[in-house]
Amino acid sequence: MAILEIDGLVKDFGGVRAIDELGFGVDEGRITSVIGPNGAGKTTLFNLMTGMIKPDRGSIVFEGRNLVGLRPSQVLALGLARTFQNVRLFPEMTVRENVMVARHCRTRSGILSAILRTPAFRREEEGTRKRAEQALAIFGSRLVGYRFDQTAISLSYANRRRLEIARALGPDPKLLLLDEPTAGMNPQETLELTRQIRRLRDETGLTIVFIEHDMRVVKGVSDHVVVLDYGRKIAEGPYDEVAHDPHVIEAYLGRKAAV
Repeated sequence: MAILEIDGLVKDFGGVRAIDELGFGVDEGRITSVIGPNGAGKTTLFNLMTGMIKPDRGSIVFEGRNLVGLRPSQVLALGLARTFQNVRLFPEMTVRENVMVARHCRTRSGILSAILRTPAFRREEEGTRKRAEQALAIFGSRLVGYRFDQTAISLSYANRRRLEIARALGPDPKLLLLDEPTAGMNPQETLELTRQIRRLRDETGLTIVFIEHDMRVVKGVSDHVVVLDYGRKIAEGPYDEVAHDPHVIEAYLGRKAAV
């Protein structure tokens, strides 16, 4: 069953068509990878899905509701969260605080309750703290213990990547968008994160849409693959099927990478 359906999506930037009559569905509880060469429109697609930019036409329907025209905060409140190609953390906040901030979209206490630190506010704040720590624990020992109180800027690059994913998990999304989460990681870090993402889906049933250039990661984690070129969908299906599609080989993989 599709949790997200995209139909007839178009986005132009001046005279350049970044997304061209794009349509596909994302099944609930599965990992869908979106691949394609640089400039294929992958990050633009994520920006459209999260309300950061508006399409010129088409629909993005999430659990029966069209997201077109909604603000990013409204999209997040509906249950769709994302990470970014370039890490965007609050560098001077602690690891725990970075995730707690993302969680506050699910809290109900107002400014007055926070100022007065009412019992209801304190209970809610403690729940937010616990949920943040649970999200961080997904990455094993990497972001727990003494690291809870470290500033984000003090982390290694790989742990900043992990923290951004944990922050996106803070609001308990139903659909998680990961924009090149393994970019800049070494092979061992990449393998570890790939396993953690797959385990996250297996243990929680979370639906994930994944932009990635590393074909080993795509092969290892994907249930379904959508291939873009110049904003158009040129293939979709299981990895082994799209990897041997002649149009995909020509546009992106190269014959050696596809075997």
